[in-house]
Amino acid sequence: MTRHARNCTAGAVYTYNEKKRDAAESGYGTNAQRLGKDSVKSFDCCSLTLQPCRRPVITKDGYLFDKEAILQYIVTKKNEYSRRLKEYERLRKAEEDQLSQEANCRQQARMERFVDGEKPAMTPARSFILAPEQPSTSSGASSSSSSAASSSAAAAAASSSSISNMANGHEKKLPSFWLPSECPNAGAAKAQKPDGTIYCPVSQQPLRVKDLIDVKFTLLRDGDTKKSLIAKEARYMCPITHDVLSNAVPCAVLRPTGDVVTMECVERLIRKDMIHPLTDRKLKDKDIIPLQRGGTGYATTNDNLHAKEKRPMLQV
Repeated sequence: MTRHARNCTAGAVYTYNEKKRDAAESGYGTNAQRLGKDSVKSFDCCSLTLQPCRRPVITKDGYLFDKEAILQYIVTKKNEYSRRLKEYERLRKAEEDQLSQEANCRQQARMERFVDGEKPAMTPARSFILAPEQPSTSSGASSSSSSAASSSAAAAAASSSSISNMANGHEKKLPSFWLPSECPNAGAAKAQKPDGTIYCPVSQQPLRVKDLIDVKFTLLRDGDTKKSLIAKEARYMCPITHDVLSNAVPCAVLRPTGDVVTMECVERLIRKDMIHPLTDRKLKDKDIIPLQRGGTGYATTNDNLHAKEKRPMLQV
């Protein structure tokens, strides 16, 4: 291996760096990239719309949503559940009808076998005696009818044994054999009862409307009235310590009032007596909800800062 191994083109093996470079140039392989600060939402933005919240609410897991967006999400999921439930009822009814039809067919087959078993057996001599004599004048007609019957039977047998997809009445059927529903081994759809639980779009935990907690941000008193609230980079502060809130500052929400305070305030002031500093109410551990903040670009702040895009793999 030479000193400049990455630029060596005389090697007998296809090195990892050559494969990575060719994959990047050709568009094959998984594309991985580290996310920066501009690629992650801010701490006061909705996890669905990625825009600053007008009426912020928070879940028990600490994920912030705009109330209008999360309610619309819940309504959409409920409508989807209703649609899937109706489809489940239709499939279950179809399965019940099919089972009842099969049971009736089996019962009918048993009755026919019983009736056939109770019929008296006829000997060949008796059947020959009971058979009517055919006149000689109709011998030509009978032969022609027998030949027509034999020809129709032969045609039916040939059509049944045909390998064409247009035979046996299949000419009116969609010949899309590459579709999963048109495969020979494709059976009827099984009826599976849908899950009526609504899950959080971020944490995938059960979500209910009554579990949403209203959040109250305290505006920063900077005296700047020329810029709008969205245009400001520093918009909110802690109502107790008056520290500026940002993605780099860990925050928590107090459940009784919805105030957003810093985790430093929680650890140094609130957890000592477990009393709300603004209302003097007694707090519990579940009343302090850590807010899932946005990204700063540093690995110590966020865990998932790598984005991957799966593309076709280059096999050599």
